[in-house]
Amino acid sequence: MAFPKINMLSYQSYFLGGVTMIASFFIPEGGAAQAGWTSYPPLANISGSGQTWWLIGMIFLITSSLLGSINFIVTTIQLRAPGLTFMRFPFFVWAQFVTSFLLLLAFPPLEAAGVLQLMDRVAGTSFFMPTGLVVSGQVAPNAGGGNPLLWQHLFWFLAHPEVYVLILPAMGIVAEVIANNTRKPLWGYRSMVYSLGFLGFMSFIVWAHHMFMTGMGTVMSTFFQTTTMIISIPSVVILTALILSLWGGSIRFTTPMLFALAFLPMFGIGGLTGLPLGLSVTDIPLHDTYYVIGHFHYVVAPGTLFGLMAGIYYWYPKATGRMMNEFLGKLHFWGSFVFMNLVFMPMFFLGLAGVSRRLFDGGETYQFAQPALHYNVMSSWGAWMLGIAQIPFIINFFWSMKGGRKVGANPWEATTLEWAAPSPPPHGNFDHPPEVYRGPYEYSVPGRTTDFQPQFERA
Repeated sequence: MAFPKINMLSYQSYFLGGVTMIASFFIPEGGAAQAGWTSYPPLANISGSGQTWWLIGMIFLITSSLLGSINFIVTTIQLRAPGLTFMRFPFFVWAQFVTSFLLLLAFPPLEAAGVLQLMDRVAGTSFFMPTGLVVSGQVAPNAGGGNPLLWQHLFWFLAHPEVYVLILPAMGIVAEVIANNTRKPLWGYRSMVYSLGFLGFMSFIVWAHHMFMTGMGTVMSTFFQTTTMIISIPSVVILTALILSLWGGSIRFTTPMLFALAFLPMFGIGGLTGLPLGLSVTDIPLHDTYYVIGHFHYVVAPGTLFGLMAGIYYWYPKATGRMMNEFLGKLHFWGSFVFMNLVFMPMFFLGLAGVSRRLFDGGETYQFAQPALHYNVMSSWGAWMLGIAQIPFIINFFWSMKGGRKVGANPWEATTLEWAAPSPPPHGNFDHPPEVYRGPYEYSVPGRTTDFQPQFERA
């Protein structure tokens, strides 16, 4: 990394943030944070002391992300290997690069908002406390002139780019795995790169589609509806390019490839079900129902997690010098694939039936919800089985460190730069400084005796 001390400071800040949040569960008065993951005021301003600890932890965590994003950006630009031009980057590097800019630009407003909310709680200010707020029959002493909607704007200005912070690295991993296991270059590499940049830019001007129910005017809601529809275009370009990359390929159905292939339809379901939520007319009956939970988690659960699992299985031999067990890997995949759908698909039907999220009994006390409650039971069983399906992965991950088959530096016969390093890599990663001679996906090149030509190999 370009700044190793900043890298360490980023980790230390992350560690402090996590410890602070966990410690809030054990404080004697007030308990842990009680205002949900969105920390909406005024509830967040008047809840127990655990909310203060939560805010302090969030500030540490945000600082960690900011430091890390600066380090990633500078490293990507300044520490490129000789010959590694920007259009020779693997797609995963582009995804991490754009993600770092999203973190750098979107997190400061939330960090500022966190400090303001902390001041409301401990210093008597009223940035988010409206005039005349009554708490337990008494007018709150520091309520006056604040606006709870200000918090929502600052929060969602970060929280929508944050979705792409989660999904873009997964897209990058999936692209690497698909190129390697189809033995073909990525279809439309440049279009995918440009789509990443456009998607990152557009993610900053869609945040208020989370706020259609706040009473914004029709002009503003129309603007955010339009930007929300536009931002779906680069996602479709990337997804389509990945699907087209499969055409005519000599596909190897390895464990990482199975997770990468499952990512494509699951992310597609998440994206398509999000379109009704991006239009104010259809968002009104669906807002804060289980439909939103189903949509969001089809993007970030099977999307992000399947991408993550594909990456673990793909780069595990690089990190450890040993392969993970394929049988256990495929057992883990099929269990995760089936039960992941069993958890989240029923939520669409619950939401369409009008069942709200955040009900302590899942809607059992509501008469209109009775015909749909069996879907809640299905989701619960799916969640338990999904947890059990991770046991083969846990066993595989730790057993393979000692018992996995030993492999060389490039067991997948891949073309990108990281496979020039020994497996496992020494301190400094490479035995000698690598040099790049070509693009990242030179597979099945006519006239070669092998079906791959690494970008670090001389012609």
